[in-house]
Amino acid sequence: MKNKILALKYRPQEFRDLIGQEVMAQTITNAIKLGKTPNAYLLTGIRGVGKTTTARLIAKALNCTKNFSSGEKCNESENCHCKEIVGSNHMDVLEMDAASKTGIDDVRELIENSKYSPTSAKYKIFIIDEVHMLSKQAFNGLLKTLEEPPPSLKFILATTEVRKIPVTILSRCQRFDLKRVNVELLFNHLKKISKLEKGSISDDALKLIAKSSEGSVRDSISLLDRALISRPNQNNNQIEEQDVREMLGLADKAKIIFLFKEILNGNEKESLKYMKELINDGLDAKNFLNDILEILYIFSRRINLGPIEKDMSISDTEIKMVDDYSKNIDMQDIGLFWQLTIKTIDDLRLVGNENLTLEMYIMQLVHLKNLDQTEKLDNKTHYPNPDQENLIGKKIKEKEKSYGDSMPDKVKNQLKSTDQLKTNPVKSFTSEKNLPIFEIKSFQDLIKIASDEKEIELKYDLERNVKLVSFNKGSIDISFNEQLNKNFIKNLTEKLLQWTGERWIISLSKNTEAKSIYEKNLENKNDLIKDFKNSKTSKNLESAFPDAKLIDIEKETD
Repeated sequence: MKNKILALKYRPQEFRDLIGQEVMAQTITNAIKLGKTPNAYLLTGIRGVGKTTTARLIAKALNCTKNFSSGEKCNESENCHCKEIVGSNHMDVLEMDAASKTGIDDVRELIENSKYSPTSAKYKIFIIDEVHMLSKQAFNGLLKTLEEPPPSLKFILATTEVRKIPVTILSRCQRFDLKRVNVELLFNHLKKISKLEKGSISDDALKLIAKSSEGSVRDSISLLDRALISRPNQNNNQIEEQDVREMLGLADKAKIIFLFKEILNGNEKESLKYMKELINDGLDAKNFLNDILEILYIFSRRINLGPIEKDMSISDTEIKMVDDYSKNIDMQDIGLFWQLTIKTIDDLRLVGNENLTLEMYIMQLVHLKNLDQTEKLDNKTHYPNPDQENLIGKKIKEKEKSYGDSMPDKVKNQLKSTDQLKTNPVKSFTSEKNLPIFEIKSFQDLIKIASDEKEIELKYDLERNVKLVSFNKGSIDISFNEQLNKNFIKNLTEKLLQWTGERWIISLSKNTEAKSIYEKNLENKNDLIKDFKNSKTSKNLESAFPDAKLIDIEKETD
């Protein structure tokens, strides 16, 4: 055991040693005490939470000579089976890897073995790991035996992909979901192991390892083993958080927050400087972008839920930094940054140069924030004070000089593949300021302008799919049918702002009696035809042309 890797050395040998799975352990233990064990267990969960370990513990508990009901402890004597089960060399406990034995022939061999009674233990137990890898025929072959096995046979199935298992198999098993282990439990567990191993490692480094393992006990212990090996003279050189970050290719969260501060301030040069420092530190691009997503989540918590309480995933210094910098960002910015970050993660698979991708990503964030700040400056309705309006006018002119008229178009071109672009243009910067302004007094005027401006799709929706409830200058109340274009509201709002120079409010109504222009025209046409059919002229035409059918009526034009 001295030279064993830590993940195997500290593998749980009893149910009480399982980390974070207390409810499941108690349920299984109670069932064994009462003698109400199922024919088949199904253990699910992510990698490293203890599925195979739990399967072996169940096999030990079912075959151990100790008395569970009296709380007797196993002494692993010569007559006990536990030692052989732990060593995976017990004749009656068969472990099968379904990833390498997926076919019906392997299952047939298993079923043939199930007919024989156990040689020495109370139960013959089949442990099938990664059971979702079995073929469809193999699952079908297993069904009957799984439902009604011999009295002395138990199945224990383990999987990380429970959705891939047929429902017919699921219904024949007693399912237990092993959950991810939280950071605090992992930290305490790692601290205990590091003391037993006499490893010199700081609490911050252990917290980072616990967090990086994503709830997996095995992963966290393996990372700890790797960290302790990296510093042989633990007593003289304590392993710090920065050492673990370098080992894992993670960026310092404080540096990321500093970088984020420069982005929020619109300082492109300093932002790129911090980015290059992080790249030189050897960060992993995907890890960095995931850290950015985590920072965005922390900022959203601060904005929506108030001050952040003590959290193991973030230090007190970092909490203070988030409190200070969150005043310069809102949820709309966070939503845009989030979408752009996810898009950049996808871009990493396409672009060969990761560093180039990250630098371009930082520049996009800076310009996106600058665009947002300019829009806020231009919205004078938020500043009723004339002095404030004059000040804003000066700031807008300064922005025009520094960025030029084309700044928003550049930003939009950079982000043209995202659906989260801000649709409210900035009047002071638009290149469309010389467009004609129309006066729209009625719904018919709106349809006519859409037709004149060649907005055919918008005109079609207005005529056929929109049902007008009320129309006033600056606001339209409508209902609609299921054929309406999903981007109709967005397109109409943009066009109304472009055509009238004013923002319109589009309200959706639940009025089911309203009718579209097309439906109204059709009704009017039918009424005209009906009235004409009752006239003398129509009767004369019918008598002269019996086979004729009246389709439409048009007024004569000069």
